[in-house]
Amino acid sequence: MEKIKAYFKDVHHELVNKTSWPTWPELQNSAIVVMIASVIIAAVVYVMDFSFDHLLQWVYQQFY
Repeated sequence: MEKIKAYFKDVHHELVNKTSWPTWPELQNSAIVVMIASVIIAAVVYVMDFSFDHLLQWVYQQFY
């Protein structure tokens, strides 16, 4: 049981004293970057899906 207590004490010490936490403006900037990247990736996936859909419809119309 002492090893478990020591483990959690070490974890707490590392999280409080050794971890560098980002500031609030850094978190906001990171969140904005993630949102913009998500929108761009979603747009790329949409364009690819739309393109392949129309391409396959054209190919199927050529055969039927």
